[in-house]
Amino acid sequence: SDSASFDEVLELLHLGGRSLPHSVLMMVPEAWENHDSMDPARRAFYQYHSAMMEPWDGPACVTFTDGVQVGAVLDRNGLRPGRYWVTDDGL
Repeated sequence: SDSASFDEVLELLHLGGRSLPHSVLMMVPEAWENHDSMDPARRAFYQYHSAMMEPWDGPACVTFTDGVQVGAVLDRNGLRPGRYWVTDDGL
């Protein structure tokens, strides 16, 4: 399945030494090519990684955790809404 393949690639990138957020941003980059006001360092990150792999286009809202850190990212097409809620203890 697409979800299983995504999970396996994410695990491979993470076990290869990249942080979990770094791995996710490699796989699901924001729409950076025509974003003129993007920070140059962030643009360079996406440009560098675009030479390594194609983006994993959705539609998708991907949430992830390593047991300590929690994150979420929307695919660059933005076809799925992303909702969140902050708990009383700040999560």
